[in-house]
Amino acid sequence: MKKIFILGGTGFLGYYTMKEALKRGYAVKTMALPPLPAEGIMPAEVDCQLGDFFALTDDEMIAELNECYAFIYAAGADERALPASPALKFFYEANVLPTQRAARLAKEAGVEKFVVFGSYFAEFAERLPEFELRKQAYPNTRLLQEQVAFAEGEGAMDVTSLRLPYIFGTMPGRTPLWKMFMDQIKGQAVYPTLAGGTAMVTVQQVAQAALGAVENGTHRTSYAISGINMKYRDFYQLMVEALGQTETTQLPIVEFDSMVEIYRQVDQQAAAEGLEHGIHIEVSSRMQVEDLYIDPQETMPVLGYQEDDVVASIKETLKACL
Repeated sequence: MKKIFILGGTGFLGYYTMKEALKRGYAVKTMALPPLPAEGIMPAEVDCQLGDFFALTDDEMIAELNECYAFIYAAGADERALPASPALKFFYEANVLPTQRAARLAKEAGVEKFVVFGSYFAEFAERLPEFELRKQAYPNTRLLQEQVAFAEGEGAMDVTSLRLPYIFGTMPGRTPLWKMFMDQIKGQAVYPTLAGGTAMVTVQQVAQAALGAVENGTHRTSYAISGINMKYRDFYQLMVEALGQTETTQLPIVEFDSMVEIYRQVDQQAAAEGLEHGIHIEVSSRMQVEDLYIDPQETMPVLGYQEDDVVASIKETLKACL
């Protein structure tokens, strides 16, 4: 029985990836930061350790990975973090350096497959160069994270990256990250929206794609996955409905230029406090004028993840936020 090591197996993405790996007949080993989100969530057959993987010495890390066929890297900082300026330093230290070390030592341990959970902002940094996302700390370091992992695996270990969009689902003991967006809309009579849209997946699709990357992925390849594409206004409408505010909240579509000064003020306020967003609010908002869509058929046939009811998953997730 082949063994898969999942870094962050008690987190949202790692938890579902663990379940999918077990379903496919793999042995699973994981390490994640304490505490467990809820008692009894880990199946007895999973070798689960609570602790800081990167506090281990190189030799200890290699020992943990001995006899593991694959490593799934479901850890790191995402664009919601608001670190001290410069953000580039924070995301480099949070995402790039740990990934490089993990990939290097995984290869030394004899791991054959290495999958990184990345971001679809890396995808659009390449697709839409006019937005200069490579100059923003978060997309810049997500691209670099992929490249250092690819380089570390060269010659002995196949390394792939999943570029993940908006993800929906629930798990025991964790409040969905979407609560922060629900809180912004709660009680509002008017919530302006921009005209663009985004790609979306369920967490089950992410898990299936991760195992698909282990089984069918090609070294040095990044896979941007999607289940459906949706306008931001339609997404916010689902939030309004979940909040019971359909009669009291309007969602007008506004022009970016009418809001740009507000976005700039948010960035200026962060700078005044010595902080910096991984993607400046002015830039991320400008992106929301675009349809950041991904065709599922670009990757679904390769990775073998299945169609899923993303809208139902969104509704379930928003209900859990309440």
